[in-house]
Amino acid sequence: MITIEFFHDVICSFCFPMSYRMRQVQEEMPEIKITHRSFALAREEEDHERMFGSRENAKNEILSHWVHANQNDDLHRFNIEGMREADFLFPTSMNGLLAAKAAGVMGGEVAYWDIFDALQKGLFVDSQNIDDPSVIESIVKDSSIDFEKWQQAFTNPETLSLVEDDFRIANAYQLTGVPALIVNGKYLINGAQPMDQIIQAIQTIKEKETPIIEIIENGNSENGSCDMVDGKWVCKD
Repeated sequence: MITIEFFHDVICSFCFPMSYRMRQVQEEMPEIKITHRSFALAREEEDHERMFGSRENAKNEILSHWVHANQNDDLHRFNIEGMREADFLFPTSMNGLLAAKAAGVMGGEVAYWDIFDALQKGLFVDSQNIDDPSVIESIVKDSSIDFEKWQQAFTNPETLSLVEDDFRIANAYQLTGVPALIVNGKYLINGAQPMDQIIQAIQTIKEKETPIIEIIENGNSENGSCDMVDGKWVCKD
């Protein structure tokens, strides 16, 4: 079994093409299990100010990152000029992460992924302020998710605890950025890698993780073996 923990942030530009690729990977390798994990690049407004000097500077510099992310994106979906003209500063992470996690609470990984992608499309394509709860609610209402149940999960403090749990897991893995894939709890695939490289890495890990069992036909199965009998080694030759 191959398990993948997919760490990402709703405001992470390179997570947008990576999510698209991981959906393709899931289609090609349906046997893998993908778990979505929260990672906050900017938990609060002060984080943007600390990193960029001001939120205005943050928006300008982050949009320069979008140029590279758009080149990385297979579909080149980024609406850079739309965001440049938008009358809001660049969003922070937490409201969007809570919204996706709330969807996961009520609908599992599929629901999480659907809302995560919808939020990212809202920001990167539709130039929407996904920091704004009313914008988030509108995006959720446009999905197939039960809005009332989602709203209850969104405002439940336990959902925030689940997001915080993801942060602790990311710290335990010593992750410093996203997108990041942790495969089987010990292999890191870092950054928005091309799909063929992602699949090749997973295949390599799969081969490494597959147990090797050698079967040798022997007329006497008891020859040359040591067994535990009543807490003691009993060896037969």
